[in-house]
Amino acid sequence: MKRLLLLGAALALLAGPASAQSADKILNASYDVARELFEDVNAAFVPKYKADTGKDVTVDQSHAGTSKQARAIVEGLEADVVTFNQVTDIDFLVKNGFVSDDWQGDFASNASPFYSLPSFLVRAGNPKNVKDWSDLVRDDVQVIFPNPKTSGNARYTYLAATAYAREAFNGDEAKVKEFVTKLFDNVPVFDTGGRAATTTFVEREIGDVLITFESETTGIRKEFGEDKFETVTPSVSLLAEFPVAIVDKVVDKRGSRDLAKAYLDFLYTPEGQKIAAENGNRVRDETVAAEFKATFPEVRLVTVEDVFGGWSKVQEEHFASGGLLDQIYGER
Repeated sequence: MKRLLLLGAALALLAGPASAQSADKILNASYDVARELFEDVNAAFVPKYKADTGKDVTVDQSHAGTSKQARAIVEGLEADVVTFNQVTDIDFLVKNGFVSDDWQGDFASNASPFYSLPSFLVRAGNPKNVKDWSDLVRDDVQVIFPNPKTSGNARYTYLAATAYAREAFNGDEAKVKEFVTKLFDNVPVFDTGGRAATTTFVEREIGDVLITFESETTGIRKEFGEDKFETVTPSVSLLAEFPVAIVDKVVDKRGSRDLAKAYLDFLYTPEGQKIAAENGNRVRDETVAAEFKATFPEVRLVTVEDVFGGWSKVQEEHFASGGLLDQIYGER
């Protein structure tokens, strides 16, 4: 399968020697379910760069949970650019001296060229009649999503479910915690990343609902058959921005800054935005967004800033050792 072959290639890249890279080659370290997106991006970017500059270049890919990717870079993975799905993982690189602290000002839209949201995928006919977050805590529903401790994808799911519960229970934190704990109780297996969770749901046929980025649900239906799965957009979800950054410490060492910047700039061009939209992402370019408007259902999106007070507060209160996420795990 294409997805499995790409996974093997990504693992090989993680293990390969950094010295094999040169200034005409860059490595993009990205999140787990973005393999197909960046395969398409690279296929368009490389010939365009050749036409613009006369230079032949190569863009290699590495895919895993972005927290794992950030740690790998600090430990020696020479990624020239990161295309992540969590601000906190780029902030980790900032704290370790790999990315400049003003990285969000380097590109438009706070360095997030496109975005998505946690959405649901159910089997054909929606046999459990799943319509919203409240259905996911029923005793007869099994839910699949990866481990929030290792997956940015799953952290968005955790936060989106928490945001829904805060509204549903008028901020009663005891009931919110009970709701999210029940949701976790309905997960039969926690995979380490989003693509592994997809495999569990699609190929192993475990679970009634897969929660993942809307972009991933689109890709699954396209690859495995629109007659086999249906997407369900909840009443409210969380804005999932996909931040990008140049890894300054790496590009300055390798002399690849210009190529790295050109690559990330391409994501904002109409061509790059169209590729992102074709891969199920909601985009910033108004013209391209209008072209794909019918593809994306209306949904009310809340933000980490509005609901949780920003990513730094989320990290401290929810994801730090002993935080609310650990407490929920402990009560399962």
